[in-house]
Amino acid sequence: MKRTILLLTLLCAVVTMSAQARKRVSILGDSYSTYENFVQPDSNRLWYRMVDPRNDVVSVDQTWWHLFIKENGYLLDRNNSFSGATICNRGYDGADYTPRSYLTRMDNVGCPDILFIFGGTNDSWAGVPMGEFKYSGWTQAELFTFRPALAKLLWYCTLRYPNTEIYVLLNNELSDDINGAMRIICQHYGVPLIELRNIDKQGGHPSIKGMRQICDQVNAFIHARKAQ
Repeated sequence: MKRTILLLTLLCAVVTMSAQARKRVSILGDSYSTYENFVQPDSNRLWYRMVDPRNDVVSVDQTWWHLFIKENGYLLDRNNSFSGATICNRGYDGADYTPRSYLTRMDNVGCPDILFIFGGTNDSWAGVPMGEFKYSGWTQAELFTFRPALAKLLWYCTLRYPNTEIYVLLNNELSDDINGAMRIICQHYGVPLIELRNIDKQGGHPSIKGMRQICDQVNAFIHARKAQ
């Protein structure tokens, strides 16, 4: 009996150590990374859902982030994605998007080993003001423009999560201003930028094929970077 208990205890310890060794992944995103019942907080607005799907993605295991986590043997820490969210505090039709912005949500992604920041799409689609390149001393008004907001987001994340691998994903088909700002500001903070190419979409959002393409491109970028 004692031998059995000892073996079970050792087995539990091995399982626990194995789980602890697996990297944890978090996502700070917009509609592209949502899925019903897999987003925290659960009050976040969704785009991908099980009932009345808007394209052919009908299961969470078809999403880009679920594919990536499963194929690499990682664990999901937190997916704080919010449909329609902008990086800055300005949204569609000039509305105040502070409650859903990336700046508001950036301290609520758990304690990940890998953090994906996938945004800029709604900033581009909404045509938010770009603002100036500025890397400190941001005023509240400046955070309603894209360049200062993105700079503060990356400044904060690199300090708040110092031992975390942070990657920024850049959607294709965005404005030249957004693309240029993402490249310059990511380079300033030394944050790798994964520029997505030719993503298949339905209703402006990745299809099953598009989700697979995102996962493959993220995998290829990270593996190539680590091989250098």
